[in-house]
Amino acid sequence: MTASSAHPLVILGGGPAGLAAAYQFARRGWRDVTVLERGPRVGGNAGSFVIDGIPVDFGSHRLHPSTAPALMADIKALLGDDLLDRPRHGRIRLQGRWVHFPLKPVDLALRLPPAFAFGVLGDALTKRFAHEVDPPTFASLLEKGLGKTICREFYFPYAQKLWGLPPEALDAEQARRRVANSSLGKMVRRVLNAVPGLKPPGAGRFFYPKHGFGQIADAFAAAAATAGARIALNADVHAVRGEGTRMTGVDVTIDGARRTLPARQVLSTIPLTVLARLASGVTPPPLEATKGLGYRGMVLIYTTLESHQFTEFDAHYFPEAHLRISRMSEPKNYSLTERPGRTVLCAELPCAVGGAEWTMSDQDLLELFRGDITRAGLGPLPPVAGVFVARIPQAYPLYTEGYRLAFDALDAWAGGLDGLVTFGRQGLFVHDNTHHTMAMAYALADCVRPDGTLDRAAWSAARTSFEANVVED
Repeated sequence: MTASSAHPLVILGGGPAGLAAAYQFARRGWRDVTVLERGPRVGGNAGSFVIDGIPVDFGSHRLHPSTAPALMADIKALLGDDLLDRPRHGRIRLQGRWVHFPLKPVDLALRLPPAFAFGVLGDALTKRFAHEVDPPTFASLLEKGLGKTICREFYFPYAQKLWGLPPEALDAEQARRRVANSSLGKMVRRVLNAVPGLKPPGAGRFFYPKHGFGQIADAFAAAAATAGARIALNADVHAVRGEGTRMTGVDVTIDGARRTLPARQVLSTIPLTVLARLASGVTPPPLEATKGLGYRGMVLIYTTLESHQFTEFDAHYFPEAHLRISRMSEPKNYSLTERPGRTVLCAELPCAVGGAEWTMSDQDLLELFRGDITRAGLGPLPPVAGVFVARIPQAYPLYTEGYRLAFDALDAWAGGLDGLVTFGRQGLFVHDNTHHTMAMAYALADCVRPDGTLDRAAWSAARTSFEANVVED
């Protein structure tokens, strides 16, 4: 493909999806590609930073072996030896016991609470008599597929913690897109994947960059810039402009100067609700629909310990309702960083933006974390050298009843504008993994013609394929 500067592309958002798109277009010869990132660094929620010499992420992130081959080939080429191949080694706290995650047959036999095991067996025997609910919900769909025991002892309290709503109040799509093991059959197959001789390639392993997960975004940003794309940080977008049903450009302040960037295509990875409020001069968006799309916030508590290592595990999962954190990761166990006498723990605390937990002081959050670790049998903590807190206002999209009507209204508005395409996790209001959203960018690059127009039929087919994505934990 060759394209002239007469067809400029402006990409909103410098996360993995936006950067992958910039890289794809720039390497194909587009000479006018600009990425606008509101923050001081690229990567968004998939970025990294350093605490006391240790690279840390915004929560726990992995690159899964199921990444599309073309994308994986590019990531490996860009990161080289810095892309580590690591075994998955986490655990779940279940009824006071620790069970390895990913699940392993021998570990399940030795560690699974007997009451839980007998409950699952009973559910399997009576599964065909499960009550149908119409329309289905997150709760009914999972209970039909997995039975009461697994749902009520694991998935339901974990869902309540993650999304702040009863499982019955969540749309069934949340289960389809967010739970890989949505039936006993799938769960059994996943367990068998850990058996030597039955294990498929990549099972029980993940890829992780030596300098933090954000190194993927950094590498794509650098490669895109080398290919000719412009990456503007601290960019304050004021309006996405157009005339009637056609986009014309973006009003933005960069380096203190306000300007309008012309655009043949505006490729947006920012939240659809934010995009609608930025629209100017085009067919008015259904702003009332933005009230139907909500998000769950996340507070990340980073605790630096005067210890070389806290545990051997990369991540701990806490579904039990009496513990307020949902997951804890130890970044050194991902990246193998050499930092003697120091390690960092990252505790994830899902909460409502503006609520009591969101507004807690750093010290109060540290004490909350201390309490949970002690109640989980992992405490007390070694001496604490420091605490740092990060807050993510849009950590998880909420699939509540009626969310689909709101999304479809906004999506139809955006899709009706010539020169505007939404994609990525925030742009399409999905829970997808990073490799899913980057694959979206690659697909989008295939759907934009050299003259800057969008092949709508091809993009529609690509969008349909994205609906098969299921989050991998």
